[in-house]
Amino acid sequence: MAVEIDLDQRHGPFAGTLDPSLIAQYAAATNDTNPPVLAGDAVPATFPVILIFDAQWAANAAVPKSVYQSGRNGVHGEHEVLMHRPLVPGESLATFSEPFAVRNTRAGARVVLHMEQYGADDALAAEHWWTIFFPGCDELADVGPEPPDHTFPEAARDHLVGSVTQHVAADIATRYAEVSNDWSEHHFDLEHARRAGVDYLFAHGLCTMAMCAQAAVGMVAEGDPSRVRRVAVRFASPTRIGADVTVDVYDASAGVYAFEATCGDVAVVKHGRLELFS
Repeated sequence: MAVEIDLDQRHGPFAGTLDPSLIAQYAAATNDTNPPVLAGDAVPATFPVILIFDAQWAANAAVPKSVYQSGRNGVHGEHEVLMHRPLVPGESLATFSEPFAVRNTRAGARVVLHMEQYGADDALAAEHWWTIFFPGCDELADVGPEPPDHTFPEAARDHLVGSVTQHVAADIATRYAEVSNDWSEHHFDLEHARRAGVDYLFAHGLCTMAMCAQAAVGMVAEGDPSRVRRVAVRFASPTRIGADVTVDVYDASAGVYAFEATCGDVAVVKHGRLELFS
């Protein structure tokens, strides 16, 4: 009988600050060349992810230990950030987390975690949906609602805005880990990467997401991250360190853009979505 995860679990608050010096370090780690971001004077829409790791681990505890004991380690499959207002450098955010949903597919189970971040005024500032994919898992029952949809609209392919190619430097994993404190060994040791099913060292998925987002912001928002309302991605394959990543951005409708990213001939991000405040 499949196990149903109890969704009635809320964790937090986990305190964090949008520290300008950390924003500047994050910009350098994710190839962001926008001067206000490099100076710590503007907050990229993906930066609040840095503050949710403890909250994510707390919510992830809802997944039964038997799933991990079976050898099915989860991978970060999708991520979405929804901004309720522009964020301000230096402000504090309190993060809360909860398990949100489980959905089974023929390939395995998707576990969705939901994070909320509140400002000093106790108003909701940002939300995250963090999807973990467990390949081959059939132990969990479907429960909860679907997360917000960000499927690539095929009609947008007729409206290419532009493309940006960035190099994934040899030290990018170290630079990102110094900001995020994510020192997962598969980013630094080839043997650990192979145990994860990848025959090369690869960048953090959230680093790839940040690179895609800032490339799109440069094309459609004049480099101003405060205009971003929403950014979402599906991680298709790991991003090889030492390679080049090309981000293609398409106009989907007024203020809504779709994007994809490739590393050589390999798609690393699919179903990318960037929306601007109206």
